[in-house]
Amino acid sequence: MANVATSKVAFSGWKYKHYFTLSEIRGKNIYVKCTLCPGTKTLSTSLSSNSNLMKHLQSAHSTTALVVANPIRETATAVACSGDNDDDEATPQKQTKLDFAAQQRMTRAELNALIAGYVVENMLPLSTVDSKSFRALLTKIPARAGVSLPCRKTFSKYIDDEYIKMNSNLKTSFEQLEYLSTTADIWTAHNKSYLGVTAHWISPSNVERKKAALACRRFKGRHTHDAIASELDSIHSSYGISHKITSTVTDNGTNFVKAFKRYQPVDDSESEEEDEDEVTMWSSLCPPHQRCASHTLNLISCTDIDKWLLSKPETKAVYRSSTAKCTALWNKASRSTVAAETVDEVISRKLLVPCSTRWNSFYDALARISDIPIVELNTISSRFTLPAITEREHLFIKEYCTVMKPLTVALDILQGEDNCFYGTLLPTLETLITKTHDLRSGLQILKDHPDAIKARFAEVLESEEAVLAAVSLPRFKLRWLRSQEQKDKAKALLLAECRKMVMDSDQQPGTSTHSQHLSKCSSTQEEDFFCFEEDEENTSTSAESQVADYLRSTSHRLESLSGYSYIKKISLRHNAATPSSAPVERLFSLGKLVFSPKRNRLSDQRFEKLLLLRYNQISCAFKKVISCL
Repeated sequence: MANVATSKVAFSGWKYKHYFTLSEIRGKNIYVKCTLCPGTKTLSTSLSSNSNLMKHLQSAHSTTALVVANPIRETATAVACSGDNDDDEATPQKQTKLDFAAQQRMTRAELNALIAGYVVENMLPLSTVDSKSFRALLTKIPARAGVSLPCRKTFSKYIDDEYIKMNSNLKTSFEQLEYLSTTADIWTAHNKSYLGVTAHWISPSNVERKKAALACRRFKGRHTHDAIASELDSIHSSYGISHKITSTVTDNGTNFVKAFKRYQPVDDSESEEEDEDEVTMWSSLCPPHQRCASHTLNLISCTDIDKWLLSKPETKAVYRSSTAKCTALWNKASRSTVAAETVDEVISRKLLVPCSTRWNSFYDALARISDIPIVELNTISSRFTLPAITEREHLFIKEYCTVMKPLTVALDILQGEDNCFYGTLLPTLETLITKTHDLRSGLQILKDHPDAIKARFAEVLESEEAVLAAVSLPRFKLRWLRSQEQKDKAKALLLAECRKMVMDSDQQPGTSTHSQHLSKCSSTQEEDFFCFEEDEENTSTSAESQVADYLRSTSHRLESLSGYSYIKKISLRHNAATPSSAPVERLFSLGKLVFSPKRNRLSDQRFEKLLLLRYNQISCAFKKVISCL
């Protein structure tokens, strides 16, 4: 028998130990014989557990009333038998219980940060802090002596202070940036209008996409172009970023388009033809304008395709009849619980209903119908006493979904935010045009569908800034271009931009190669004596070598730009913007949760503060407390 301390064996202090006879201890197991079983049956169990022996008693001797042995006598026997037979293979003692009494207690600032994080993140009313159940819950949190729970008035002041800190941190971050972009849109809820603005940039330090909500300000009066331009300029100026914005992304609304078209900086050649007073007042009001690519694609899918289908006799009738029958199914299934149960009984799924404010919803609804066999569709129609869908109409729906699928995928890609850049736009459009053209050969009804993408995005497809944005993204580089001529042109454009940046940096005082070299050489008198100017030809060589090394690199990660200073700066400038204005739409989606019908008396200022704190994740205080827990 191995020499193991009996006090460290679970069997030694077990309350049912007297039903077994210890045979031996071997390794990490203990072997015993059951005194209740006939014969000499040997059982084994772990040194630290008696579960096997307990299972044996419960299964083999379930009819026996088990009696607990005297714990004092058993313990004394175990101590007497243990002796000094300790062994290195003894099972370690159980884990020590945690002592929560020694836990560090929270300060007032930490407690307020936790409460603010909970209320703001879950978009709860400020009166939550006065709730009896909420305050009873907070009393269970260990806090230091003298720390009292905040009331609504005190908590409101804390929220105001956090909003001021958040704005101060944003302004500090913007001071360190050279390029950023904004998105803007107007949202109406509860008979009130709000102008929302979000900012987007790439961090120069770690090359990561960053974002922040700048405003969701009450917009009173008519939504005219001059009012929009004035309010946007006020928001941008309040953060000191007017001269740093590379572009502002909005939808295709005429008021936004006119605002940016009218109040743009003018060239010297055109300034004489404009009104001098108006040019002086408004010439630098609005940053460069960029139309939302997702909204433009949505216009193609809803407006351009619809007009084309209705303009051709061979598609007009089948388009109207098929969509009318689908609309009848959607209305019936969405307005009647009995009809919804019928649909679920036949196809075991629900019919998706289009929503005018959600892009791709019409395609998703038709795609769901195209996946349903025509027999099951007509079964549903017959139960609803609706006209049946014909085979030609079902074929039309399938072809429509086939044609529109690449466009909807592209729309979803361009709606991205965290990993979507302006350089994603051109490769997405080029791929979309190619895929749409390749689909024509396999269609019967829609084989002559229009190519509206080139018409809607004609300006973008010819934009050199869009090309630079795409080429300066390691994910794309030159791979998205189809012909060698296009690749050579894009490469030459990138090289010319790098050379321009090198020349600009050399011309700036204190940043030129010669000035930097002089500062290095001035460390000692001897080095200052032998200080020479650098060869100007190195400018072209360094730009060409950097572009060549960048294009040869196989890395697709954005972090790889850190090894190419000129290309990194190009990417920071041209990829600061997002392809669409979806981020500001997401800001409004959060606003619906904050500005609920039960909170319609919320002041405009309080609403903006709560929404911006929620979108920007209440900044540092809450995160610092959470990280310490």
